[in-house]
Amino acid sequence: MFETLSHLALQQYWWVIISLLGALLVFLMFVLGGQTLIGQVANTEVQKDMAVNSIGRKWELTFTTLVVFGGAFFASFPIFYATSFGGAYWLWMLILFTFIVQAISYEFRKKPSNFLGQKTYESFLLINGLFGSLLIGMAVGTFFTGAEFSIDQVRITSPGDNIISRWESPLHGLEAATNIQNLLLGLSVFFLARIQGALYFINTIDDETVVGKSRKQLLWNTIPFLLVFLPFMVMLLTGEGFAVNPESGEVYMEPDKYLQNYLQMPVAGIFLLVGVLGVLAGIAITLFRQSNKGIWFTGAGTVFAVLSLFIVAGFNNTAYYPSTFDLQSSLTIQNSSSSHYTLTAMSYVSLLMPVVIGYIWYAWKLMNRKNISAEEMESGEHAY
Repeated sequence: MFETLSHLALQQYWWVIISLLGALLVFLMFVLGGQTLIGQVANTEVQKDMAVNSIGRKWELTFTTLVVFGGAFFASFPIFYATSFGGAYWLWMLILFTFIVQAISYEFRKKPSNFLGQKTYESFLLINGLFGSLLIGMAVGTFFTGAEFSIDQVRITSPGDNIISRWESPLHGLEAATNIQNLLLGLSVFFLARIQGALYFINTIDDETVVGKSRKQLLWNTIPFLLVFLPFMVMLLTGEGFAVNPESGEVYMEPDKYLQNYLQMPVAGIFLLVGVLGVLAGIAITLFRQSNKGIWFTGAGTVFAVLSLFIVAGFNNTAYYPSTFDLQSSLTIQNSSSSHYTLTAMSYVSLLMPVVIGYIWYAWKLMNRKNISAEEMESGEHAY
């Protein structure tokens, strides 16, 4: 089956899988957004417990998706993994640190006699919520703005210097914060996570105060989200992009490259339109129709919108990880992937994904079979 596909077809197949995992990760960041809202939607300790337990039952899905996303990148596009994770290590170490303290906080926040104290762990949750989504958004932003690295695959045969890639910036990834387009995307992911966190509280918590304050937070975060997301899209669609000559493999700058990608790949444009409309619909029905189902509209919209961004970043002869230090070192799905054999073997494993997704859906349904209430918190049955 998969072994009959060309190497390029397998590369494209795995870029779609990477794109889908990235899109699901951004949706699941409602957990991080919710963590930043706990102190703003809860008045009492019981309400705080309700908010923490609402998102706490899903934090492992977010963390697992992040790990799978990184693992899939490592297996399918190892040169990207070696270049970005090995070179921009300060950026990725900060991301990893915020998720480590998140895991510790959920496990130990309510443990008796924890020596750091409950407030310390709640501060860790806030740190993860504030910086986790922002930094991941900035990291994805470099798919469009580029990073400072060089690639020389000949070096792997050199006994004295066999490192394929070199990071050419002393900041090792932190320089991403100096690019306004990266910051706009990072802030977009941050405010979108807060929007979805508020919507998730509305969907899962049975408390008028928490739900009422979550609706206010929804409005207050929608405005800054639009103020940063729209400029990002304008910069993306009107700026130069990193194009690849399909015959020679030469990378060059092309005006309006990502706009052309949307025009030449109508599916990506449809995904973006559906995604934006889905996010706005979820916000609108929550604010104006008092619905508690908005999370499913914004969630689906987020997946479609992020999927479209990954598609235009990697397809249609585009360098998905450009080098601003040396254009010809830029990574494409063709020059950075695993071998045909490896991609084929992995593709058979990927057939298990529907089973995994089905299990997640079933477990999700069981955990959300009833809304969280004050009675449940006071009974002592809560885990976090």
